[in-house]
Amino acid sequence: MTHPEASVATTAAAPALLRIQDLHKAFQTVEVLKGVDVTLARGDVVTIIGSSGSGKTTLLRCVNLLEEFQRGRIEIDGQAIGYREQGGRRVPCTGAEVARHRALTGMAFQQFNLFPHLTALRNVTLGLIKVRKLARDEAVAIAEKWLDRVGMLERRNHYPGQLSGGQQQRVAIARAVAMTPRLMLFDEVTSALDPELVNEVLSVVQGLAQDGMTMLLVTHEMRFAYEVSDRIIFMNQGRIEEEGPPADLFNQPKSLRLKEFLKTIKI
Repeated sequence: MTHPEASVATTAAAPALLRIQDLHKAFQTVEVLKGVDVTLARGDVVTIIGSSGSGKTTLLRCVNLLEEFQRGRIEIDGQAIGYREQGGRRVPCTGAEVARHRALTGMAFQQFNLFPHLTALRNVTLGLIKVRKLARDEAVAIAEKWLDRVGMLERRNHYPGQLSGGQQQRVAIARAVAMTPRLMLFDEVTSALDPELVNEVLSVVQGLAQDGMTMLLVTHEMRFAYEVSDRIIFMNQGRIEEEGPPADLFNQPKSLRLKEFLKTIKI
């Protein structure tokens, strides 16, 4: 593995940074998540793989509270997010509470979602100033540090329309990480990119993993998943079908469905 820090963090003594228990999510009558359990220790890099429609992205969106969930519990650093128990009932948290919970995570999406009228620098400083209430000079210093980290400092004054897709995605990652989330979520961050731009974004994610950042990723880049992950989760029809170290899942799959899935991909 390329992530030695996480090998320490995944020992039995390490406390869970993320704990998902019996998570259920339905869109009207269609049940998308059917009792999902996931635990990440601090520093873990865990990648979710599976066919389209298996529930991967929905799971990430529930963790980031972009989707409501009907049953189950999600904890970050021991704190339940999204809902609380009140009089024996499960009650949605207030908007202010959800905003605080959401700040515990950062998320990079398939689409870059940059503000087109703001420069790369201002895209990164916006949340630091508006949400974290930092002074402009401090926000700029943090933003420039992370833009440098993702190789975009020289283009800090460029607008999104002046940047390639890979460059925009790197700015989007810098924007998310600059907010110092405890957990980073990556949802198919290379799927909207031309093939020649994929590696520049994956190298940024891999570098963050080597720095010890806790990550939950969804990707179709199987070689990348193999190289960067401490653990792979294979989802099938809203459930976790199999999970374990990359070498075990890719080289010695136990479930028939995972064996069939691996036949369709290249590593």
